Amino acid sequence: MSENILKEEERIVAKLRLLYRKYGYQPYKMSKFEEYDLYVENKEFLVGDGVITFNDTDGKLLALKPDVTLSIIRNSVDDGEKRKVYYDENVYRISGKTKQFKEIMQVGLECIGDIGIYEVYETLCLAAASLAVISENYVLDISHLGLLSAILADMKCGEGFERAFMNCLAAKNAHGICSLCEEYNVSEENKDKLLVLVKAYGAPEKVLAQIAPFCKSGKAKEKYKRIQTLCKLLALSPYADKIRLDFSVVNDMTYYDNIVFKGFIDGIAEGVLSGGRYDKLIAKMGRNSGAIGFAVNLDLLEGFHSKPQVQDVDVLVLYDDKTSPLQLIRAVNSLVKKGNSVNVQKTEGNIRYGKLVDMTGGKA
Repeated sequence: MSENILKEEERIVAKLRLLYRKYGYQPYKMSKFEEYDLYVENKEFLVGDGVITFNDTDGKLLALKPDVTLSIIRNSVDDGEKRKVYYDENVYRISGKTKQFKEIMQVGLECIGDIGIYEVYETLCLAAASLAVISENYVLDISHLGLLSAILADMKCGEGFERAFMNCLAAKNAHGICSLCEEYNVSEENKDKLLVLVKAYGAPEKVLAQIAPFCKSGKAKEKYKRIQTLCKLLALSPYADKIRLDFSVVNDMTYYDNIVFKGFIDGIAEGVLSGGRYDKLIAKMGRNSGAIGFAVNLDLLEGFHSKPQVQDVDVLVLYDDKTSPLQLIRAVNSLVKKGNSVNVQKTEGNIRYGKLVDMTGGKA
């Protein structure tokens, strides 16, 4: 990574720290490694399957941390206090680009405790604000797994169908959903509802209007009202025009059952920010609190802010066997002293340069 890119990442991290502190978040630091059991017991929560392990001097199996959230939860207590922390830590995962283990810079925050609509609203606004620090061309896509679960439960198609549907939904695979409905003998009415879910995307009020007809009873109605209220609040935020509803944003329902979201930057194919409310994970780890948070993966920003290089060097100096070595040295030193970058070659080749100095044939 070049020095310029590194400085840009450091600038982003500094701005994000300041942003989170303004809303009462305190810094969280952790060791580079934790007991392996913490991760193997919650491997579905992790991004990717690879965990780097090694034995401590006492034989205990340790892991280079692939995640920060699990550590924060393990070190939290149910004392009735709401805990708001932010972090900038390196995690160790399999890189999405190289498929090799890589040290990845990650910035994020977690809010653990009594989580209400304000905490969800604040987290989503901070997620949008975090994206705005990186680029003005961004979008925050949000979904609600609780609402999806309620809609699917009303159809009574079974867990096997629900799991397969969620995979198709995540891939926006309308054809796959049609085939799945045929396999499980799903009614045409329910199939049409599912196709609405996979195709619905855009401004929250528009998407909510599309799904309203099949959210009129039971838990679906309750969950619909909650996300509707949240979206009305977000519509009054400074980030309203950057927020979209997209039910293809899904996470493992073993841990998430509420709001989930992803942030995208124009020019980067993958989501650079992801998060959600993970009360199920908190409960699985023996806590009675609620929890919501997100992380920004700075690894995906590598090279994003660097300007395209239009030339390799300021000055290309050509020489041959007839060129005086002393004159060549003086010419190069003079050019460098004036602030130029200089490349000395016998042929131009594929070098991109701003100026050519030809000293072949003994030319001064």
